[in-house]
Amino acid sequence: MITTEATPSKFKPYTRQTIQQARQWQWLTPELQEAVQVVSHVLPFRVNAYVLDELIDWDKAPDDPIYRLTFPHRDMLPSQEYEQLRDLVLVKKDEAATAKLVHAIRMRMNPHPAGQMTHNVPRVNDAPLKGLQHKYKETVLFFPSSGQTCHAYCTFCFRWPQFVGMDDMKFDARECSELVSYLENHPDVTDVLITGGDPMIMNTRSLAEFLEPLLEPNLAHIQNIRIGTKSVAYWPQRFVSDKDSDDLLRLFEKVVRSGKNLAIMGHYNHAVELRHPIAQQAVKRIVGTGATLRMQGPLIRHINEDPKSWAELWTTGVRLGAIPYYMFVERDTGPRDYFALPLARAHQIFQEAYSMVSGLSRTVRGPSMSAFPGKVVIDGVVTINGEKLFALQFLQARNPEWVRRPFFAKYDPDATWLDHLKPAFGRDKFFFEMESGGPLRGPGGRVIPLVPATQRDAA
Repeated sequence: MITTEATPSKFKPYTRQTIQQARQWQWLTPELQEAVQVVSHVLPFRVNAYVLDELIDWDKAPDDPIYRLTFPHRDMLPSQEYEQLRDLVLVKKDEAATAKLVHAIRMRMNPHPAGQMTHNVPRVNDAPLKGLQHKYKETVLFFPSSGQTCHAYCTFCFRWPQFVGMDDMKFDARECSELVSYLENHPDVTDVLITGGDPMIMNTRSLAEFLEPLLEPNLAHIQNIRIGTKSVAYWPQRFVSDKDSDDLLRLFEKVVRSGKNLAIMGHYNHAVELRHPIAQQAVKRIVGTGATLRMQGPLIRHINEDPKSWAELWTTGVRLGAIPYYMFVERDTGPRDYFALPLARAHQIFQEAYSMVSGLSRTVRGPSMSAFPGKVVIDGVVTINGEKLFALQFLQARNPEWVRRPFFAKYDPDATWLDHLKPAFGRDKFFFEMESGGPLRGPGGRVIPLVPATQRDAA
């Protein structure tokens, strides 16, 4: 493995326009460099010195998992699209035609899966609240505008439209007032997830402006404040050596002292992200404030198919005080065909990893699909009356009455998403499709009210 310099202490990002300045750029073949320059016109590309110096094994590039996690590849686009785009970008250098083709490709990629734009955005006085999502009854997602970037971008990211200039599809809120007002009028909400992008890209003072209003007595019904972040893997210095890292930990302590549970939702995709001493120090400092750190990430072809990597990640996290939480199925968006794994294979990987760890790591749930009707977990593969089936259930749902209700689908070795599955036992529809009056698989589906049917009937 190529040796690296000292661990970077100052954050330095690189994009398509500046990646040539990184010393590692010269280690790539012309074909790999071309792929970055071409594909990054469609998908966001941003990396930093810590990822380049400490996480990528350059002797194994492009097959190194963190390289594939951060650098675009030509196979992320169909060959015909790639050649068309390459010709426009590198040969004709036609910016107008490039922009037109890029837009067409992005719209083909299902930029907002699972009804994020069409069904999850709450409305007040018939006006959408641009920086909020409210899919599940008890949880509201909040997107502060100053947190809508990341220390580095993941090539699989299901929120890639946030980063590529698709402003009409972007979630962002410039201030906290609309969130507070919405929460005051929704006492059933117990959880707020501050997400992005990555809220930890903000300095502590800016983050406090969004967190501290949630601690006021008028929002006593808010019990849990979550912060979704990849910084624990891509820039753990945020919690250790950044100039305001100590202030950040004091802010965490303030939230905990208020009586709220503060949960840092750490996005980890591979065991290597938690091997570095500074990444482990970050975990210890976070949990030392009284906050919890929960570990989650999707299962991604080319990157983390090895069950041993998952087992190492979970056991290392538990040793440091973190809680394994979710293994997700890669969502049906972006370069989906490049990253997707069959659900049968996903279940096999999860089961093998799960069998390698002790009970303390078995808090993890998966493989779970964050689909349109809710979070659907693959419980297993079973045979009933001679029919091979997937056993499934909702861990979370648009209609709370569906949660933990088992259901079955015909076994399909090639299926990679809920939409690909067919009901078992000769039925035409799954139970949740029948109860909602139609398919719940995309923007055409009906909105499911955020209260149980019994409460709606009483009202």
